Amino acid sequence: MDKLSQIALSMLPGLGPTGCRRLVELYPDQDIFALPPSELRHAFGSHAAIANAIINKSTFARAEEELRFVENGGLRVLFFTDPEYPTRLNNEETQDCPVLLYVQGNADLNATRTVSIVGTRRATQAGRDNCGELVRQLKPLGATVVSGLAYGIDSVAHSASVEHGLPTVAVLGHGLDIIYPTANRGLAEKVIGQGGALITEYPSRTAINPRYFPARNRIIAAMGDATVVVEASEKGGALITAAIAGSYLRPVFAVPGRLSDTYSRGTNNLIATNKALMIRSVDDLSYHLGWPMPEREAAQQELFPSFTAAEQQVIDLLRANQVMAIDEIAERLGKTLVQVASMLFNLEMQKAVRPLPGKLYELRRTDF
Repeated sequence: MDKLSQIALSMLPGLGPTGCRRLVELYPDQDIFALPPSELRHAFGSHAAIANAIINKSTFARAEEELRFVENGGLRVLFFTDPEYPTRLNNEETQDCPVLLYVQGNADLNATRTVSIVGTRRATQAGRDNCGELVRQLKPLGATVVSGLAYGIDSVAHSASVEHGLPTVAVLGHGLDIIYPTANRGLAEKVIGQGGALITEYPSRTAINPRYFPARNRIIAAMGDATVVVEASEKGGALITAAIAGSYLRPVFAVPGRLSDTYSRGTNNLIATNKALMIRSVDDLSYHLGWPMPEREAAQQELFPSFTAAEQQVIDLLRANQVMAIDEIAERLGKTLVQVASMLFNLEMQKAVRPLPGKLYELRRTDF
């Protein structure tokens, strides 16, 4: 199919990404709009409205307008069969991702390493600092940073990427004829100028609609090899993105914070419920994703952290038993769960222990 047919197919009401993928797989290398009406009606069965829309080419006029907009703006249109379309969106787990993307900018959407960074729009200064530092640490890995160009953590992720020379991809919840929020127009220009890109599934003249932003989060989640939540309250788009990433079998990381901080409640809860791994630096990310940083890892192995007597008891227990549950540790040491949780947190911060699913813990190192 040519670009016009691809755009028109993506605009068909009722078809959806999964149905569109199956239809193209059923008729590979064919123009769907050129198929015989009888075959289309047979293929869609009770969904006659979709077959009739294809037969009547009901979306072609709108698709022609959009193609002109794309060509006049020097944009790219990537159908899911295009080699430049993000392969991470074509996995078995991500079949609900859009079949067509509109792209402004030259970023490689199939970069070797990508990290999605999300968080609250009402970021604290500590959250901004943590996000900026995380992006800075990603520089040696050459990772592409993906986020949503919203206020707060998203903006910091993109700005820090531009500052440190990393390509960054902003996923929008509207067409490429506007930038929302408007205050980020300058940032969007910097993203493109830095070799990044703006991408969206929505055509131009798409009205701003709150429900489109949670929908675009699935693209953010699918684009990343991992998703990092920097700050989040108990509800919000960042947690939606984290949940989607988990459903896509992508690792989720969360930056811990003080229990009293509103915008650490979401991240702390992700960690406490084993829905996210705690991240303290990019070393945690590289460790779990198998992205080695030899020089830094070698330097860390030379460090011998000091522990309190109680923490050393925890280490000795884990050395003897390999894997233990937090309540079992508390019972063996005669301490409360709160006390043991505090010690385990400190040991995690020193990279001495590693949390496992089911509130289990094991030693991360054995050289102390």
